[in-house]
Amino acid sequence: MERGAIDVGDLAGPFDLQATLESGQSYLWNRADGDTYDELHARGGDAWYETVVDPVPGVTEDRVPVRVRQEGGVHDGTLRWESSIDAEPLLTHLLRLDDDLNAVLDATPDLPLLERAYDAYEGMRLTRDPVFPCLVSFICSAQMRVARIHGMQRRLRETYGDAVALDGETYRAFPTPEQLAARTEDELRDLSLGYRAPYVRRTAEMVASGEADPLEAADLPYEEARESLTRFVGVGEKVADCVLLFSLGFLEAVPLDTWIRTTIEEYYPDCDRGSYAATSRAIRERFGGEFAGYAQTYVFYYLRAGGE
Repeated sequence: MERGAIDVGDLAGPFDLQATLESGQSYLWNRADGDTYDELHARGGDAWYETVVDPVPGVTEDRVPVRVRQEGGVHDGTLRWESSIDAEPLLTHLLRLDDDLNAVLDATPDLPLLERAYDAYEGMRLTRDPVFPCLVSFICSAQMRVARIHGMQRRLRETYGDAVALDGETYRAFPTPEQLAARTEDELRDLSLGYRAPYVRRTAEMVASGEADPLEAADLPYEEARESLTRFVGVGEKVADCVLLFSLGFLEAVPLDTWIRTTIEEYYPDCDRGSYAATSRAIRERFGGEFAGYAQTYVFYYLRAGGE
């Protein structure tokens, strides 16, 4: 096992591990204390987080178990990690530690709602989750609270994922497309996926067979990429936007979930243009275009946790 540390003070901008991993953008990490998503207003914690990451092109060719925790503050703390490899490049990729967060937020408009959200969750960054687990997570997200979405992904890992060892502990990888495609709808329903079970199974089958590859979207212009992802069963425009934003690096994507539609209604009603595409385009422009997805994620988390 390898261990290491990343000095938060060396990053371009602050970083808050708990806010990043418990803000509703990733469902692939478990807190070692078992309390993932128990808190509505999660920030500044020092718990260990654990996951298993499948190979990431250009980052690692191996399946990697990794644990990480934050000690100290969002400006001068330390990220302690344990893994089977030197995990600093992997964590930099997954947690977007290479973003200049100050520059990103400075590039968004001076809107009072954004300023309040940025202050409330200073140091929250977007994630770069592996694309297939991210796709399945957001297929499962329809009409679900974040804690229940996380619970579904945890049960999928624990039931069908391969065991991976690290320092005497066993962790579970997210199931591969082949492993999920081999399950029956009834088996997936038994894990509380409900009506989403056939969507997950069919999407896994599409990926496993080579019928469609979600990574293809990464090389397309933004709105074409969103359309490309809607080929998968159970993926509408909002789910596609989530995958683009939280996995494939389209930082301009603004998923129109319930919270963002409420934001539009209460704060920016002129952005409601009827269709998803037109409304998404309008609120994307209001949030500054290039990094609108960062603004969206802060607003989503801020309002969901009771801000106004």
